[in-house]
Amino acid sequence: MIEEPFRFVEAIANRREYIESQLATGSPIVALDYADGVLLFTVGRERQKLFEIYDRIALGAIGHPGDIERLRMTAIELASTEGFTRSAGDVSLRRMANYSLSPALKAAFEQVYGPPYLARLLFIELGAAPGQNTFLRVDYDGAIQSNGTSFSPSRLSYAVLSGTRPSTEAMETMLARRGDARASLQEALRVALEAWSLGFCMLDEEKVPENLPNPEQLRETAKTQLAQASIEAAVLEAHARSHATYRVLTDPELQPLLSQLTAADKNA
Repeated sequence: MIEEPFRFVEAIANRREYIESQLATGSPIVALDYADGVLLFTVGRERQKLFEIYDRIALGAIGHPGDIERLRMTAIELASTEGFTRSAGDVSLRRMANYSLSPALKAAFEQVYGPPYLARLLFIELGAAPGQNTFLRVDYDGAIQSNGTSFSPSRLSYAVLSGTRPSTEAMETMLARRGDARASLQEALRVALEAWSLGFCMLDEEKVPENLPNPEQLRETAKTQLAQASIEAAVLEAHARSHATYRVLTDPELQPLLSQLTAADKNA
């Protein structure tokens, strides 16, 4: 009997270590406010990482594709059910995460004889006015972290998702300094790519080093990765003409960003 609590704690610790190792290589995701809404940005090879959930809600996720799909469908069903039984305006990201997704993830994580969810989620909800957008991160153990509450003096205008703590901390530090809610889409894309490159560089670090990669190193990282992968980017548009505000960015919208990387080489 005495050994049972210890075995549970040990099993949970081993479970957490295993999940963290599985998530550690996931390509980071950046979300930040810009003048016309919210930008979601990542770089990937094959698997989709950005999704539409409901009229004003989007999702970015890293982890096992099967688990991400199960959680995505759960989120869509929750939002759609509430929107049908009440109204679209009553669909709340915080309520959906706190009362449904978080408990489900926590239960799966603590059931040591069953499989946990190998996924880390970042939800974004477009607010009714500038400065009211919600960024909410839900971890594999049900833990929730958001960009502010009703009682907070201010709300962060960005959020990131990554597989390691040093990568997450480095990106958050950069966005706290570089993010601008009044920026144009192209300016936001530049910042997002730089933050993603920094997060990618930090994936193999055990802690955030004193000397972070300089802009030239980050540019080289972006070029190297984009030679093997592609940008996945979408926006939640504050001034969309329909209820659906989620829109995937087109190649012409991304081309100026790619052209800048090429131009930097010619000027070097």
